[in-house]
Amino acid sequence: MLTRVTEGVFTHRSELLRNNTVVVRGAQGALLIDAGITGAEMACLAGDLRELGLPVVAGFSTHPDWDHVLWHADLGDAPRYGTARCAAAMRDLRSDPDWRARVTEGLPPEIADEIPLDPFGLITGLPAGTARIPWEGPEVRIIEHPAHSPGHAALLIEEHGVLAAGDMLSDVFVPMLDEATAANDPVEEYLAGLRLLEAAADGVDAVVPGHGSVGTGDRVRARIDLDRAYVRALREGGGADDPRIAAAEPGWEWVGGIHAGQLRSHARGLPDATPGH
Repeated sequence: MLTRVTEGVFTHRSELLRNNTVVVRGAQGALLIDAGITGAEMACLAGDLRELGLPVVAGFSTHPDWDHVLWHADLGDAPRYGTARCAAAMRDLRSDPDWRARVTEGLPPEIADEIPLDPFGLITGLPAGTARIPWEGPEVRIIEHPAHSPGHAALLIEEHGVLAAGDMLSDVFVPMLDEATAANDPVEEYLAGLRLLEAAADGVDAVVPGHGSVGTGDRVRARIDLDRAYVRALREGGGADDPRIAAAEPGWEWVGGIHAGQLRSHARGLPDATPGH
């Protein structure tokens, strides 16, 4: 089911991880941001769009995590964009003869059989520095930043005052730092990403995170502040009092496990913390 965020912008929810697909209405059809998870959910999305007379004319993956690079045949063969680094990560993965097995190993077992892998990660990289999505619709500004994963980008739909934040500014997940890139400083990179989102937040009425509920009004800035406070506390060995951990809903207690793992990796002064962090 499509849920209206504002005029011309909708979301479609995948339930397991509360993923949000963002749908932007354009002159000739719809732009899909992070298309969804299971095949049935994406087929439902395609049906909802058909009822509105909106063919899919473009897609965009905010970053190269498995749950953000999915697609379904019912959505058609529109170009699927991402940053150059996002697309490169997908090309590298798919070049491995065993890539399907690698991807499947990382899927939640309860839905692993429901994920269509043939179109997985088929992303067209936009040239570095591309400022906007190339499509016939409202201008959608690309805000690439170093937080969370290589090639991560938020999208600002300026005309409608909506920020699609990818895997940031969630009300259910604490900030998840980049654990995979060697020789980086994930804490500082996350803070840099938050500064870019903060600079883009003027005039934003709603933020749509990759996971969780839409934040409106004052909650946009409040979520930026909450993410910043968590990352700073993490570096100093704290963060367990973050409301997303302390007040986790039943079934979501594992968010505390994400925090515990990050604390071991990134807190300054802990015995097994990454040097220099």
